[in-house]
Amino acid sequence: MRSVFERELVVITGKGGVGKTTIAAALGMAAARAGRRTIVVEVGEESRLPGLFGVAGARGGGECVLGENLSSISIDPDRALLEWLQLLGGRLSGRVLASSGTFQYFAAAAPGAKELVTMVTVWQLTGRGDRRTGTYDLVVLDAPATGHALGMLSSPRTFGAIARVGPVVKHTNHVRELLESPARSAYLAVALGTEMAVTETLELRDGLHARLGRDLDAVVLNALLPQRFTAAELQHLSTLTPHDAAAKDAMLAAQTIHRRARFQHNQLARLRQRGLSVVGIPFVWTAQLDLAGMEMISRRLERALSAPVSNEHAARV
Repeated sequence: MRSVFERELVVITGKGGVGKTTIAAALGMAAARAGRRTIVVEVGEESRLPGLFGVAGARGGGECVLGENLSSISIDPDRALLEWLQLLGGRLSGRVLASSGTFQYFAAAAPGAKELVTMVTVWQLTGRGDRRTGTYDLVVLDAPATGHALGMLSSPRTFGAIARVGPVVKHTNHVRELLESPARSAYLAVALGTEMAVTETLELRDGLHARLGRDLDAVVLNALLPQRFTAAELQHLSTLTPHDAAAKDAMLAAQTIHRRARFQHNQLARLRQRGLSVVGIPFVWTAQLDLAGMEMISRRLERALSAPVSNEHAARV
């Protein structure tokens, strides 16, 4: 099996707030460092990556160069669908089309249309479509949170079931082939070491299997705290009598962090017991993640995911 970095598309999703964009950017950095021309795709009106890399964002969500071999783009599903309807409407301007009610009517009447157009754009970025701008060796999709991501990934089937012809529908099979082929695409879940996030990851795995016949290639467990104490050391710590308030606070903090770390690693074991490959990313002890922290995460992902990933052999923390 090919490694994650050798696919055409890597889809990254998970529960909201777990650091999906960070992991997508770090994965893109690793691929670019290996010489693969890579683009990280955000879904939505705003793009956060240019600011993180200290570059000016492209106007209208266009492609933006972040560094050598690395670019980003933001795809707004509403805008993508509007542009497609403009193609259908010939010379009709986007302003007139948007205000006519046609756009809202079509979006409501055609389930999966916006999501499908978004995925067609992603497919075109791989160089398989008729896109006139840049094409890439690897597309990293920073997908929406789990439920919305599954809807977007299912859009070729959803939309294809109600429409048979048209300028976008003809691409439906191409998008399906990309999403359903283990040789061309990979799926990574990002989670925190919490019961809710891990449960949602397991539900994501079930959803991928039911809708696309695919499994998660790996789970990235983000912000893992280190286990600094053995059971004996923790027991000894609990017997100590602090001499002042500062020492008491330090002892309580150490015990609290240890309990949190133990719980996180129990959740990690829970994922592995379900046969999932898990890549642990240590907690970054800075007030705000910067490029140096991104580089550390990127190199850890590179080490863990450069070899072919099998669910029978979990990537170690």
